[in-house]
Amino acid sequence: MIFPLNRVRIMVATKLDFRKGHDGLAALHKDPFTGTVFVFRSRKADRLKLIYWDGSGLVMAYKRLEEHTFTWPDIRDSLMALGHAQFEALFAGLDWCRVRAVEAGAPTGIE
Repeated sequence: MIFPLNRVRIMVATKLDFRKGHDGLAALHKDPFTGTVFVFRSRKADRLKLIYWDGSGLVMAYKRLEEHTFTWPDIRDSLMALGHAQFEALFAGLDWCRVRAVEAGAPTGIE
């Protein structure tokens, strides 16, 4: 899949009309041309749309799960940021809420 680099922000739109096309979904945000990836979900939660600007045009990717649904945050009237590992889990159909950064402490000494 063609996908942007790890440096971009990923924003999940928790309450929007999934049926809109490129321009309709992009118009819902202040500046869709920043390279931010916007993720939208269908009502049944079995489909995702991704929209992002790759520098030369708007790219829309679409994914449908055949037997399961995507794990989704609570429905709100806003956008929610996701980390890249969380997004990869979401896009794979996994429970992205279980993805956490590992906290590593400083080493206590050299053995």
